[in-house]
This record gives sequence, C-alpha cells and structure tokens, in this order.
Amino acid sequence: MRFSISLLTVICIASIIGTVLKQHEPYTNYVNQFGPFWAEVFRAVDLYTVYGAWWFLLILAFLVASTTLCIARNAPKILADLGNFKEHLREQGLQAFHLKAQGALHGELPRQAVERISHLLSGAGWRLKVDQRANGGAMIAARRGAANKLGYIAAHSAIVLICLGGLFDGDLIVKLQMMLQGKSTYSGGGMFRDVAPAHRLGPDTPTFRANLLVPEGARSGTAVISMQHGVVLQDLPFDVELRKFIVEYYETGMPKLFASEIVIHDHETGTATATTVKVNEPAFHRGVAIYQSSFDDGGSTVKLRAFPLLKGGKSFDVEGTIGASTTLSDGDAQMTLEFTGLRVINVENLAGPPASTGTDVRKVDLVASLRDQLGSGAKLNRKRELRNVGPSISYKLRDASGQAREYNNYMLPVELDGQRVYLLGTRDNPNDSMRYLRVPADDSDSIVGWMRLRRALLDPALREQAASRYVALATPTDKPEMAPQLQTTALRVLALFAGADSSAPASKSGGLLAVSDFMESSVPEADRPRISEVLLRILNGSLFELLNLSRNAEGIAPLVPDEKTQAFMTQAVLSLSDSFFYPAPLVLELADFKHVQASVFQVARAPGKTLVYLGAILLIVGVFAMLYIRERRLWIWVTPVSAASGTNVAAAMSTTRRTLDADAEFERIKAAVLKEAR
Repeated sequence: MRFSISLLTVICIASIIGTVLKQHEPYTNYVNQFGPFWAEVFRAVDLYTVYGAWWFLLILAFLVASTTLCIARNAPKILADLGNFKEHLREQGLQAFHLKAQGALHGELPRQAVERISHLLSGAGWRLKVDQRANGGAMIAARRGAANKLGYIAAHSAIVLICLGGLFDGDLIVKLQMMLQGKSTYSGGGMFRDVAPAHRLGPDTPTFRANLLVPEGARSGTAVISMQHGVVLQDLPFDVELRKFIVEYYETGMPKLFASEIVIHDHETGTATATTVKVNEPAFHRGVAIYQSSFDDGGSTVKLRAFPLLKGGKSFDVEGTIGASTTLSDGDAQMTLEFTGLRVINVENLAGPPASTGTDVRKVDLVASLRDQLGSGAKLNRKRELRNVGPSISYKLRDASGQAREYNNYMLPVELDGQRVYLLGTRDNPNDSMRYLRVPADDSDSIVGWMRLRRALLDPALREQAASRYVALATPTDKPEMAPQLQTTALRVLALFAGADSSAPASKSGGLLAVSDFMESSVPEADRPRISEVLLRILNGSLFELLNLSRNAEGIAPLVPDEKTQAFMTQAVLSLSDSFFYPAPLVLELADFKHVQASVFQVARAPGKTLVYLGAILLIVGVFAMLYIRERRLWIWVTPVSAASGTNVAAAMSTTRRTLDADAEFERIKAAVLKEAR
C-alpha cells in the first residue's frame, strides 16, 4: 500500500508538471523561458515530454504490476469470503462483541423463532444462513453490505485499467513500432512528400495521436507526431479536405465557435463523406477520431510597404506568404524577413483612463500607456470598451548572424488619448510583452506623413531650409540682429535631434535624448530649465516648417497651424524621438492581404480509451462501495429453554466501522427480534 501510494504521488506530481509546462515545444522556447542551464536540466529528465518519458512509463508499469499483485493475492480471499457467513461461530463467542443482546421469548418455540427471525431479516435485506446444532439450538448468521469488499477489487482494477490505457495510448506503442520497424524521427524541413519512408508510420499503426493541418480548399492525409528529438509522419487511411473553416467570436474577442466543414476521402473504397467537426464534437472514420484542435494561417499572402529609417530612402513594396521568408538588402547588409503571422481580428480594450489619475500629461511612457489601453481584461477598476482595431502583421527580421527580433504592426490607426496612431510593436524575447512605438496618423489618416517628415529630418539641405523659414517667422521685426544667432541655434538643435551632430558628447543617436545630453554637457545647471524651454520651442517650430517643406516637395498643401495640427506635431515629435531607438532599419506596414484559413485537427487512434472509460466507471463504483457501503455481520443464537416451553435468544453484530447508525440499526433489530420478551 505504501509503495503504491508513493507511485501515485509521483504520477500526480508528474501530471501536474506536464499540465503546467507546455509539452513538445521547440527547445529554443524552453531556453528563452528558463535559461540555458535549467533548460538543459529539464531536458535531461524529460520534463518536456513527461507522458512519454522513460521514468514515467516505468512508474506506470510498476504501479500496474504492484496493483495487479495485490488483486491476485486478495481477490480469491475476497471472493471466497463472499459466500462465508461464519455460521459455525460458537455461542460463547457472541459475548466478545461490543454490540450484543440477550432475551427470552415466552410462548414461542425455537423452530417458530428461527422462522420468524429469518423472515424478518430477509425482508430487511439481509442474506442469511441457518446452522442447526446437535443440542437443539440454531445459529442464524446474516450478512449485509458485502459489496464493500467488491469495492476493493473494483478500485484496484480501475487503477490497472487506467494505467494500461495510458500506456497503450501514449508514446510507448509508437516508440516500440519505430524500434521494430527501424524508423527514426525527422528534424528537417520541406514538403511531406519529400520525407523518406524511414520517418513515416503506416496507416495500420495501432495507436497514435497526431496533428493534421489542412488549409481551406486543400486536402491532406499525413499527420505529424511530435517526439522529443523531432517528428514522425503518420500516414492516415484517408484524406481530409477542408471546405470551410468557421470561427465566431464573443464581443471580448475570445473565440466562441470553432467548426470545420470537411470531406473525408477514404483511400480503400474511394468514398467521400462530408461532415462537420466542432470542438468536443469529433468525427470518426476507420477507428480514427478527428478532433477540432485549433486554427492557423493556411498560407495567406500579404503585401507590405517598407519605409527605410536609417538612410531616409524611398518606400518600396514587399510581398510574401505567411510561413515563408525573403531577403532584404540596403546595399551594405542583408536581412531575412520571416512572415510569421496574420491576424485579421484584434479585439482590444480601448477604455480611457480614470477621470482623476494625477498623471503628468507631459510624461511619455509608451509601455505603461499601452498596457493601460491594451492590457488585461481582468482590470476591473475601470470601464471596458472593447473594439476590433483591425488586422495586424507579425514578422521577424533576422540578421546575418542569425539573431532575430519579432515585430507586430497594426494595419489601421488606433485612437489612443484622443490621437489616431499607428502601433509598431517589437520584442527581443518571445516571453516578453510587445513594446509599441506610436506613430501619429496624418491628415489623410496615413502613416506616410510622419514617414515623410522623418525622411526630411535626415536631409541636411531641408533642415537648413526649415531653419531659415523658422528664423524668418520667429525673428522680431525690431531686432533683426537676432536672426544669425537664431539660425545657428535652429540648425544645431535640428542636427542634434536628427542625430547628425558629430559634436554631440554622449549620445550617438538623435531624438530628445541627444538634446538633453547636449544641455547637460554645455549648459549650466541653473540655466537648463530656461534654455530647454527655448530649445524645445525652436525645435517644434523648425519641425513644423520641415513638415510643410516635405509636403511642398510632393505638391501637397501645407498644414494650417490649428489644434489638430498641434496634436499631430506633439505626437510626431515624441515618435521621432523614440524612433531612433526602434531596433530595425525599416518599418513594414501591412498594405494588403489575402486571408487563407487553415484548420488544425488532432487525429487519434486510441484503443486504450475503452480501458480508461471502464476504469473510470470501476473507480467510481469502487470508491463509493468502500466509502459508503458498510459491511455488517449479525449472529442470532436461538436455543430452547430446558425447564418450560420457550426460547432463549442471544444476538451480536459486527461492522467494519463503528458509527451511530450501526448502533441504531442494532437497536432496531434487537427490538424486532425480542419484541415478545418479558
């Protein structure tokens, strides 16, 4: 018992680990999550494939063997004891029981008493046996609740059946078949049809659990079994064609319904069977269950518009397919662009902040602000305003050394804090949250205006023209001698902001940080508040003139300095400043796409599930039998009175658990048996 309980405890702990820790993930994901040292330690003990680990299977095997031996040792005794009423108990032995009684029945002969008591007990559900003794007495041995013993056999048999079902439906059979057939895992890429037979299992595999991805309008008959060191392809006895994938959403953005309209094409008979697979409503064909597991991109095509950031070049278009990659080059270095995902629907919480937050409106904290706007729906301290903000594109840029960063950009502008902005997200680690750069939408609700301003900022000639135009407007008419100094200051602050001032002491990049570093190194501390206010005024005015110069160059009317333009320029200055820390040489905007859905099915042949279901039923029956059925034995000794006609009666009862119910039951039996006692 102690050994079995110890094994069950270890299995429970391992099952918890297998539930909490995602199984069969790429090893790099675990390295990012736990670090190189612990990732290697966890891999050494097979925590990434707990249910197929050798030690887990060994524990199951030991538990099956141990429990089977317990059943084999005790079941014959229990079955034999079911027919044993212990009617040969000596009458003196009745005095040793805690529950006992004696009395005399006057006017009732022993034979009559035995018949009456036997009929009484049988009517109350007792099974009994009468032993007539040579001295004229009779021992009535009765029993009730014998199913308590059967509960032991049922519960222990359930453990054996469930463990056997787990062994049959786990990786054990697949691994044994691979070993016997000389198969091995596959860790490469390419098309399914190009994978060698050494990495495939035939359609007659007795048990397996695999994933099958089918794009809309396509069909597939090859599933993927994930193993520790790669995958194994499982050929199915049929093809699954996906006609249409249906997904419905709640207003919170959570999926409400996954459904796939499929056609099953049987390889042997050639028949085509149309059916619909939903979550928790699988389809079955040739002993294989087809479950709706998830959905994915089925090869959507996207068109991106690339805006260079470093050299201020012109925009260009990039086309690709989700799951594929392409190469980008700026003449000096090459990068690989990997199209990783397309989300057509993004429902976010866009509720505004509470009325009185005490927040400094001049403070710029993009991460905190976006967490407030797009954060968890569990924040109950504010009103929720759920809105679909449109499609988004996810991609990775990988440099020549193989290092990659992940990006997530929204296709449409989102209104945050009263300003429509484009959200450009990035992160270095898959476990980190996205950090977003907010780029204001221009008067055409496009990102092009801000990109045009940034390109103009990197042009020295345009910076000089902008400074001249600003000086012409800002120089007092009564003090024309201020113009040269103001011109020099405007050019200097624009160069600092653009990252083009080689004399900047601390910052090699641009933005407000470069201006701040310049002030800390060149301006006395007492004068910094006054000088910073002047420089920011000059910077904002010069950038506004630079914006209108860039618009004039493309034949677009200049902006009028109204409230809307002011809001745009305020966010534009902050975005320009932060853009110098954007970890990419270009920004990719989702311009167009053709969405193709794919359905992810889990296909399983699981003969062990019958054993598991049977084991579950036996476990319920066994536990209830052992906990809620009390075995009771009752002995009533009936003997004639020697001196006169009459009968003496002695009774005793034993029970597996002493309870108040047992005492009350014995009192009722005693009253019924001895009701004629005087």
